[in-house]
Amino acid sequence: MTRSSAPRGGRSAPQASLEALIASLGEQIDPELLVLALTHRSFAHEAGGVPTNERLEFLGDSVLGVVVTEYLFTNHPDVPEGDLAKMRAACVSQRALASVAGPLGLGSVLLLGRGEANSGGGEKDSILSDTLEAVIGATFLSVGLERTRVMVLRLLADLLASAARAGAGLDWKTSLQERSASLGLGVPVYQVEHTGPDHARVFTATVMLSGVERGHGTGTAKKHAEQGAAEMAFGSLADPETLAD
Repeated sequence: MTRSSAPRGGRSAPQASLEALIASLGEQIDPELLVLALTHRSFAHEAGGVPTNERLEFLGDSVLGVVVTEYLFTNHPDVPEGDLAKMRAACVSQRALASVAGPLGLGSVLLLGRGEANSGGGEKDSILSDTLEAVIGATFLSVGLERTRVMVLRLLADLLASAARAGAGLDWKTSLQERSASLGLGVPVYQVEHTGPDHARVFTATVMLSGVERGHGTGTAKKHAEQGAAEMAFGSLADPETLAD
């Protein structure tokens, strides 16, 4: 990382770790964009409001969706739309992306605020997955869609294969809604609260079925908290004893 590409605030990612990340990605991303992709909002807050990776995350999320959707559509011509949607969700979920980001070493090059770093932010699924999306966004701006597509498909190869074999079972909110309907429990109702300041907000979601609490989850985004609650509730419906509560 060059001095000119380091964010204001005095800290930067370890050079050796950054070089290892670039080697793993297999693309020469613009240095300033890469630094921006690694800048978490907690660091930006402590550094006096420098830009965060959230805009790149927004872009990368869209690029990721296009690449994965096109791949699944092309390679599974006989799979109906509903199952394709579940397969896509399995590949781009928070947990799935974190499983890719971890081995890449993103946690060691993240620019985090001291509080977030001390609380293990570099190992949190929510932060790792968001950062990977930001890196994808930075790659897209640096080398274009076709080379980014190659990188994404290489990084997600195991996830894509797993999603196909599993029949796309990792979209917990959809899975819960389908199971709840089959059991005559009605539509899941989510109640979401949040705590903390804007730069470090934590969401807590509770899911109710027929007026009974079936699961809860937490996350740095509403959708992640709801997915966690849906996963817990889905598991509870597999146990006949819980249905008698």
